[in-house]
Amino acid sequence: MSRPKAYFINGGSGRVISSIPAFEKLAEKEKDFIIVCEGGMDFYKGHPVLHSKAYDNWHKGLFEEYLKHRDIISPEPYRVWEYFNQKCSLAQAFDILINNEGVRELQDPSIYLNKMEIAQGYNIIQEVKSNTGFDKVLVIQPFGRGIQNLGEMVIDPSSRSMHLNNVIEIINKLKKEYAIILMSEFPIALEENDSNRYPVAMPQIPDLRIWASIIEIADHFLGVDSAGQHIAKAMGKTATVVCGATYPINISYPKSKDFDIFDVGEGNRMYDPIRLTMEDEINRHNDEVMELSKEDIQAILKSVRTRLGKPTKFKRTHNPSQIQHTTCTVPSIAPLQMPGQLTSFQQTPTTQPAVISNRTGDS
Repeated sequence: MSRPKAYFINGGSGRVISSIPAFEKLAEKEKDFIIVCEGGMDFYKGHPVLHSKAYDNWHKGLFEEYLKHRDIISPEPYRVWEYFNQKCSLAQAFDILINNEGVRELQDPSIYLNKMEIAQGYNIIQEVKSNTGFDKVLVIQPFGRGIQNLGEMVIDPSSRSMHLNNVIEIINKLKKEYAIILMSEFPIALEENDSNRYPVAMPQIPDLRIWASIIEIADHFLGVDSAGQHIAKAMGKTATVVCGATYPINISYPKSKDFDIFDVGEGNRMYDPIRLTMEDEINRHNDEVMELSKEDIQAILKSVRTRLGKPTKFKRTHNPSQIQHTTCTVPSIAPLQMPGQLTSFQQTPTTQPAVISNRTGDS
């Protein structure tokens, strides 16, 4: 007897967003299925088809009312042959598991924001423009999910994040031309004397749907193997993506005309069989693949500048709302707090930026 199915989706937001095209395809041929969101249902919210099928795993009565009569399926894209042999993307691996149609071209993921989310993102963008004086906005997500703050060091053992000194160098060059919003749970101390003149927004926003609104309204995105680039793709934005220990075909969108992908790990990395094995030697082999050379940094800067075009000044007046918001907290590193504003800005640092000795990509 054929039973309806419940699909358990775990992991970070990038995985959730990447599952959306496969579930949209499934809904075209099968109506009775549900999605149990072990990592949260944020990016199924508002979807005209999937919202009503998605449940958090703490939903009241979930087992007795929704699961007991169903077959339980836990799709794991990292265990798909085509994925770990670089024949398909994360979204295509989900599609193989959910729809069993092999590798095929898929539509872009879809994220649906409501007017409150759009308004919050717009107000943050306007505040950043007003405080920086620049009209064109760049969102930078330099760190992946594996990033760890170890004392004064910021380290990603999976080598999917940019090295901190590379990040600081890139920001310090671009902040003199564009409004910068740093998408990171760790504020960065920018080691320059002109931080007051060229502030960088570092909002601590836990709600990724507000980040989706910010990315949609911003002019360009610069990031790594993390959720931000999937949001950018879903929102139809341009992006510059830097890949190290992971393969672009697996985790990004190398065929997209809107994406400039810099594969700095090409020819040097080994595939890390995440969720298959826990072999330590592979991470050791990949330990330096995300170190950026001066040439890499120049190429990344050129991509961003080409996508954004010539810098322009922000000439409007922004009057921030006086309503109290709970989506932002203030970083501890010398923030500039303006009454009623959502965003904190990096000014003169009170501490030195984290440094990883001899591992920063510096020559």
